[in-house]
Amino acid sequence: MEEKNLNEEILHEQEMQEDTIETQQETTEETVLDETTAKIEELEQKAADYLDKYQRCLAEFDNFRKRTTKEKASMYDDGVRDTVEKLLSVVDNLERAVAVQEGKDPEDAFFKGVQMTLKQFLEILHSMGVEEIKAVGEKFDPNLHAAVAHEDDESYGENEIMLEMLKGYQYKDKVIRHSMVKVAN
Repeated sequence: MEEKNLNEEILHEQEMQEDTIETQQETTEETVLDETTAKIEELEQKAADYLDKYQRCLAEFDNFRKRTTKEKASMYDDGVRDTVEKLLSVVDNLERAVAVQEGKDPEDAFFKGVQMTLKQFLEILHSMGVEEIKAVGEKFDPNLHAAVAHEDDESYGENEIMLEMLKGYQYKDKVIRHSMVKVAN
């Protein structure tokens, strides 16, 4: 009987060891599963962070590209306005030369040359998008006109421009030079 008890005891110990091994295996599997799950979550978080950084970088680059394009166009427009502003004194002098000669000999070659030069200048300015600001007969607009004189005259309406002393010009709705005008009433 002792042998039977001994065998039972050995069997019982073997069962206990097997249970312990199974429990250890389950614990090891759970630990491995937990570690794997934690690693997956960590990697998913990193991937989400990288995606967020990528999207932000892409948006910043797109904004940079748009801003650069806008600045380039603005610099071009500023350059055109600056150049035209400097050339306007030449146009003014050509207009004065034509105005002085009008009514005299229209067949004068020098007069014709000045007239053609003025016409060519004005055509070039117009093709670039530079427009004269209308003044005489218009209502005074401080955004377009600079009033240098004021006169009370009942034959003109309220704030009506009666005389343009110096032509004004604009480029793409931005004033290059205000018209110098005389305003009535």
